[in-house]
Amino acid sequence: MKVKTFGSTGRDVTIVGLGGEGVLRTHGRLTEAKAVINAAVDEGISYFDSAHVYADSELYYGEIWKACPDKRLGVFQASKSASRDREGALADLESTLDRMQTDYLDLWQIHDVRTAQDLDMISGKGGALEAFLEAKDSGKVRFIGVTGHHDPHILTRAVQDWPVDSVMMPVNPIEGILGGFLTGTMPLAKEKGVAVIAMKILGGGHFIIPELDITPALLTRYALSKDIDVAIVGCSTPAEVKALSDHGSAFEPVSDSEEAELLKAMKPYAERMAFYRGVI
Repeated sequence: MKVKTFGSTGRDVTIVGLGGEGVLRTHGRLTEAKAVINAAVDEGISYFDSAHVYADSELYYGEIWKACPDKRLGVFQASKSASRDREGALADLESTLDRMQTDYLDLWQIHDVRTAQDLDMISGKGGALEAFLEAKDSGKVRFIGVTGHHDPHILTRAVQDWPVDSVMMPVNPIEGILGGFLTGTMPLAKEKGVAVIAMKILGGGHFIIPELDITPALLTRYALSKDIDVAIVGCSTPAEVKALSDHGSAFEPVSDSEEAELLKAMKPYAERMAFYRGVI
């Protein structure tokens, strides 16, 4: 599995990671979730995504890390808090650490920043940013980040104004058509040495169009051809994990002509498929 250095952190991560969607964002499916997480570990994937609001996701991870502490030491574990105030975020972190059966996170992210009001609340007095900086100073988290998929201008402001180590954003052909995340947020992140985590690379499966020969492999290649550090995909079965791992291991960048044809094919669907921006 190919690896890249995660921004300016000095840590290496595999170029594909296990996303927090799929079977992980469920309740009461521990056996299936453990099979997916263990398959990812066995495939050599090192980046593992979660969030405090992702159903039982953190509990699923905790069951494995508690039983096999050596596995926890070998992975880059990320989670997120959507709380906008300091106290709420700190409470989320303590809950996350308890649920995950770990005493630290490799990456803790300010989750789903959408509006100017979010920016003001998070960075104002008593805001969540205070909690994130405190947690990093205390060693409870190694690095901090921000995520967003609604408004590229808002996410760009967060990367510009906050001392984050990473940014998670959508990277897919729809973004290549609409612009914003790839043309504004990403270049600024790279200029500042901020790691870029690509999400929604398959659009929750909506971007897979067999009749146009748009496959998961092609969409993964598209994302990995951009200036990102890791692309994450939620999986529901070990077979899906194996496919993701294979796509990462056999990665070859898309050519200019392939990209042009892909964007041309998807352009008629662009605004409808950008559902995660809230534009429908």
